[in-house]
Amino acid sequence: MIILPAIDLKDGRCVRLRQGDMAAETVYSDDIRAVARNWQEGGAQIIHVVDLNGAVDGEPRNLPQIESVIEAVNVKVQVGGGIRSIDTVRQYLQAGVSRVVLGTAALTDRAFLEQACREFPGRILLGLDARDGRVAVKGWTTVSDVKAIDLLKEVSDHAIGAVIYTDIARDGMLSGPNIQALQEVVAHSSFPVIASGGISRIEDLLAVRALGPQVEGAIVGKALYDGKLEYRAAVAALSKG
Repeated sequence: MIILPAIDLKDGRCVRLRQGDMAAETVYSDDIRAVARNWQEGGAQIIHVVDLNGAVDGEPRNLPQIESVIEAVNVKVQVGGGIRSIDTVRQYLQAGVSRVVLGTAALTDRAFLEQACREFPGRILLGLDARDGRVAVKGWTTVSDVKAIDLLKEVSDHAIGAVIYTDIARDGMLSGPNIQALQEVVAHSSFPVIASGGISRIEDLLAVRALGPQVEGAIVGKALYDGKLEYRAAVAALSKG
């Protein structure tokens, strides 16, 4: 299992939000390139980048910063937030992004999801952001009536690279991952699973990994930026088994 450090972009800066609230931000850096290089030097294999403005607005808003991350590092970069057209998918992949995350579009525009998976098999990630088990969309500003596990079943035949499951209530709270919800996702997913939300300790990472080999990785943000979790130490702990 790998650890994916997160770079969340809002108004061109690296920030973290509490439970996805755009008004509850903590700014960590204006130098996005330096942040990305720091994670690469720490041993990151993949950096997870989110365009928070894009997630709300429905189109890329921090593209220059994302391009600067790609230019600054030699590791893979995956991007989510506001990707709701095939042209945007192509734009990101042509810019050097390894995989793109579709969240809102996966629920609201199934034909687009199918097209993206056909055109770029394995390079589309399903972003399942859930509150109380139900899928949230549009930068988490709206919670649908669709259960996360039901959406997983409906797209089981798509060429999706992995599913990223985020428990919104845990995001940015350092309260530990929702292991019960992750267990359910793993049980119903036809794809590798990446955990997100609430991870703050090495013990949390070990608990996520214990869910089985289907768990590809865990995205960590606030705990790294606040110094609650040291990236090298976390990687070392996982490598020791």
